[in-house]
Amino acid sequence: MRRRPLGVLLLASLLLCLGFAGAGAAQAKPDGEMRWALYITISPNWFDPGEVVGQLTPFWVLYALHDALVKPMPGNLATPSLAESWTLSPDGRSYEFKLRENLKFHNGDPFTADDVKFSFARAKGKLLHDKVKEITVVSPTRVRFTLHEPWPDFMSYYGGLVSGAGWIVPKKYFEQVGPDGFKKAPVGLGPYRFVSHTPGVELVMEAFEGYWRKMPSVKRVVFKMVPESTTRVAMLKRGEVDLAYLLEAPQAIEAKRDPNLRLAFSGGIAVFFLDFLDMWDPKSPWADQRVRLAASLALDRRSLSEAETLGASKPAGNFVPRTFEFALPLDPQPYDPARAKKLLAEAGYPNGFDAGEFHQLPPYFGLGEAIVGYLGAVGIRTTMRPMERAAYLSALQAKKLKGLCVCSSALYGNAASRMSEVIPSEGSFAYGGWPDVDALYKQQARETDRRKREALLHQIQQIVYDRVRIAPIFQYIWPSGIGPRVEEPALMLIDPYPWSAPLEEVRLKKR
Repeated sequence: MRRRPLGVLLLASLLLCLGFAGAGAAQAKPDGEMRWALYITISPNWFDPGEVVGQLTPFWVLYALHDALVKPMPGNLATPSLAESWTLSPDGRSYEFKLRENLKFHNGDPFTADDVKFSFARAKGKLLHDKVKEITVVSPTRVRFTLHEPWPDFMSYYGGLVSGAGWIVPKKYFEQVGPDGFKKAPVGLGPYRFVSHTPGVELVMEAFEGYWRKMPSVKRVVFKMVPESTTRVAMLKRGEVDLAYLLEAPQAIEAKRDPNLRLAFSGGIAVFFLDFLDMWDPKSPWADQRVRLAASLALDRRSLSEAETLGASKPAGNFVPRTFEFALPLDPQPYDPARAKKLLAEAGYPNGFDAGEFHQLPPYFGLGEAIVGYLGAVGIRTTMRPMERAAYLSALQAKKLKGLCVCSSALYGNAASRMSEVIPSEGSFAYGGWPDVDALYKQQARETDRRKREALLHQIQQIVYDRVRIAPIFQYIWPSGIGPRVEEPALMLIDPYPWSAPLEEVRLKKR
């Protein structure tokens, strides 16, 4: 055997020791407690992925307690997670997933393909269920989804944040405790396990050291429900919370001036827009395209962004973000109140008109009040009707609201998925639709040629813009406050995703 110099052996030993030290540091036990101040109340429905569809805020909880086969992660919005990989059959009708082996839920139950099938079967979301013909458990670690026909958006829906269908619950445990029992004591595969939930007050979770991706750094995370922006920033300054989401402009300025705090801007997925709920009624003033355009021209989008988000939100001409696949870049309508008044006069309303109720997505009531003012300045008189968030969303989806709505869409995916809830007449939040647009939308969903599909989706977006189906306001980016104990808040690690995620990446400063 060839003799090695002593220096080389010593160097090798040193590197080996450093390697073990590095590995030990990487696997250090979770420590400390980090607290968030949320701006709305967590619903127990959010503990169950099967209940989640069409909203982004429940993913606060899903990214903590649960895991998905495929999900948005840093650097990749379709990251293999519980599924190591997947394949698509040549005919475009079958997706087969290879699952990670030897994973266990928080209660010790093994994760298998049966859990995947069970989770999908009970998940809400009509479109996915309509498209999937059957699910076959090939083996404990393989599951196959067979579609009725090729559907190029399957992974956008199943592997994104359009619904919770791809997020997995334990079949055995769920059947033991039932839906209500699961919401009281949820069990998942995520980086944190459920500890307690005090409705309207806080959600407490503890690190799951057996999480497959990496062991969390923070031992205990607490989500506190604090609806008032002034209270959120006060708690942040007192050290009662470490991260306060969604500060209104005055509180954001206050936090920015505090040398102990940091201000961070995040978002970019949601687009706020004005929806003319009564436009499908031929007797309504909103049935006239000129009136809808007048309302859009009445809005000073840049000033609204300055007032609400210190100018961070980008004025939008399309409610499909420009970074989305198949998005058509469209410029926002200019602020032109003189032209708005002229259009109203041409439509037969020289003195304006009473537009009835105005509904605002909670908790953004300041934005709603400002828009009511802009509309009133050109003669469109409205009465704001504040509602609690859950009641608002329920009434909007049930098609019970009248008048105007400042709505928001935060659906992931591409232009087709973003438009799915609002533009086709069958959309869950659509109060009506146009037959030609419906036909184009159905055609693009079947089109497997990417270039042809893009042309169809661009055509739909141009029609929506030209006919003023909605009035996009801005792509929402907002300030949050970060306390002095936080090393890594994990904001915008997933781009775009507005909140701290993945939670196993958050870190507190070493004491």
